[in-house]
Amino acid sequence: MPGGRLTQQERQQIALGLADGLAYAEIARRLDRPTSTITREVMRNGGPTAYRADLAHRATEHRAHRRRQTAPRGAEAPPQAHGRDAEAVREYEEMLATVFMQSGLPKMTARLLVCLYTTDAGSLTASELVQRLEVSPATVSKAIAFLESQGLVRRERDERRRERYVVDDDVMYQSTMASARATAHLGETARQGVSILGPGTPAAARLENIARFVDFVSESIARAAEQAREVLHTKPETTSGGTAEPSSDR
Repeated sequence: MPGGRLTQQERQQIALGLADGLAYAEIARRLDRPTSTITREVMRNGGPTAYRADLAHRATEHRAHRRRQTAPRGAEAPPQAHGRDAEAVREYEEMLATVFMQSGLPKMTARLLVCLYTTDAGSLTASELVQRLEVSPATVSKAIAFLESQGLVRRERDERRRERYVVDDDVMYQSTMASARATAHLGETARQGVSILGPGTPAAARLENIARFVDFVSESIARAAEQAREVLHTKPETTSGGTAEPSSDR
């Protein structure tokens, strides 16, 4: 029934719907469920191409059993800020972590990044991350090092001189530019092979085509990132006469 937990039969219907190429909204309509419920269910259990009803059902039972074991007896979930639904937040965090993992991030790194993205402050200390993720400081340090290398987080010191890990609009810009540079480097490397394999040979022609394609993509990414930063980071500035004028916050 709508609002309750998905049954094993419903999960089998989801799997059949995915196999038939149905959209999440259509599967949800057939099951009389919210589309968001189907989306979360699929994304946290392998995605549309890897979803398996039996595995998803067992994984859900395992998560529920684990939460019952780890929750202190008589304890309730801490209240969420802004009146948020704690269960909906938890499910969304699982879904977002799954999306990050599908994009290539390791599981713990994905979970850590989700913690940073879904906190209102946009920053957490190492000890706060250890507490939230229930892992060792070394695990957090390793994940942070990877995210820093990808330009996805940055470090800063707060007023108590504690090191904080931050995600913000500029971090996304820096990450995108890092991706553009990595893509451009692939083009440069491909073009080096042209002279080595001999200009005019089929292999050299293939590498030259790769280099041209990659050059175009990396330049487009960098240009789009610059334009987005210019537009999205522009905030109204109040003049002495009380009117607002656009100005960049950079």
